[in-house]
Amino acid sequence: MLLTGSVDIIKAFVSYLAVERGLSANTVQSYVLDIRGFNSFLSSRGVELASFTREDIVNYMARRKADGYSAAGCARLLSSIKGLSRFLIIERILSEDPTEALKTPKQWERLPKALDAPDIRRLLDTKLDNRNFLRDSAMLELLYASGLRVSEIIGLGVDAIHFDAGFLRVTGKGSKERVVPMNHRAIDKIKTYMSELRPALLKGRQSPHLFLTNRGRAMTRQRFWQALKVFGRTTGLAITPHTLRHSFATHLLEGGADLRSVQKMLGHSDIATTQIYTKVSRDRIKKVYLEHHPRAK
Repeated sequence: MLLTGSVDIIKAFVSYLAVERGLSANTVQSYVLDIRGFNSFLSSRGVELASFTREDIVNYMARRKADGYSAAGCARLLSSIKGLSRFLIIERILSEDPTEALKTPKQWERLPKALDAPDIRRLLDTKLDNRNFLRDSAMLELLYASGLRVSEIIGLGVDAIHFDAGFLRVTGKGSKERVVPMNHRAIDKIKTYMSELRPALLKGRQSPHLFLTNRGRAMTRQRFWQALKVFGRTTGLAITPHTLRHSFATHLLEGGADLRSVQKMLGHSDIATTQIYTKVSRDRIKKVYLEHHPRAK
């Protein structure tokens, strides 16, 4: 089928992302919003979605930057346009990739923030007097122990946990599965939650989901954020799910882990994404040196 109109192209692109690339509904929706915005910009300049050029992309990115988009926001937009370009080349609508020579906007101002080891210890040793503490503490421990994304941890099934072998199977972005190790503290907390709290949440029912809400349903992102805020207020630490994921990666590299292993554990498809943590580690090491070496000042 010959694709010429922008509506047909976007519909076909959605099918390509969902069926051929196997991306989640949320990810596909993000692509669509980005491409619709790009298409609106092109239309205002009399350019068809089937024939945009490198110059059109540069002008669009400049417009978005002027609108106040951050480096991370511009990087996401460019990533969506690159995905569209690859699709148009596959469909032989474009003969050359207009994004080939474009570099992703640098994101040095968005370097991940990692907690120091003492802060991590204080956070994970915190005791709260509430009904769901065993569940929330287990999730918190697992985030740091295994570097999971929040979407991954709330989507864990009971059958994903392999206690004896000390690992879990995670389905990450693009429905890609990976194996991630767990430490004994995470294992102990999950076992305690499963034996002492999970049955009470189920109220005699069955569920394939590991972490449950008070109603016995799969844990939601919003509910976990609420639990995290309680830990943050109690400890006085600024924490997000990403904070613990970043701490996991940074502390591994500081401890001598190789970059490829950390890439696999984080589920990054491109090692360049993982390399940002080496910058964090170098900065932290330099800070320690300047603070504690007698001849550093």
